[in-house]
Amino acid sequence: MSATPPADAIVLLGSGNDLSKWQMTQGGGPVGWPIEGGVMSSGKGMIRTTQDDFTDYQLHVEFATPSEVKGNSQGRGNSGVFLNGVFEIQVLDSFENITYPDGQASAMYGQFPPMVNASRKPGEWQSYDIIFTSPRFKGATLEKPAIVTVLHNGVTVHAAQAFLGPTSHKQVGKYAPSNA
Repeated sequence: MSATPPADAIVLLGSGNDLSKWQMTQGGGPVGWPIEGGVMSSGKGMIRTTQDDFTDYQLHVEFATPSEVKGNSQGRGNSGVFLNGVFEIQVLDSFENITYPDGQASAMYGQFPPMVNASRKPGEWQSYDIIFTSPRFKGATLEKPAIVTVLHNGVTVHAAQAFLGPTSHKQVGKYAPSNA
């Protein structure tokens, strides 16, 4: 699925085995997740980029859920892409897998389901193209919420949709300048 990135892109994981642009979320230490041939497999804990200056950006993510189906609903390939660390786009094996609407693949987790389920079969490569605008504050007052457009496997599933606040399960987070 990979295409050549634009010349001005910041490539966070290239074709090698270099994880230097990633760190563990808790403690900030090096990532111990397995990587081979430029493919990183998920492991324990959460990771984040070492880049601290992302605000408004376009993000291209390629992933595959496990090829062997085990479990159902949220128990199948569950992960997420966290924008600014608090706004989640759900990663899940949603191919022929019934779960709650705002928890399926490409959902704005806990807030909005995708307009369509664009998931491929387990084990097949998939992509998210995410266009994200950070929330805007004047002091502690929210002036504009975070906005996202998401294409899942080339299909628009969210079009300039505002987040209600940071994402969470069964609750709506509160906007604060710290999650801008």
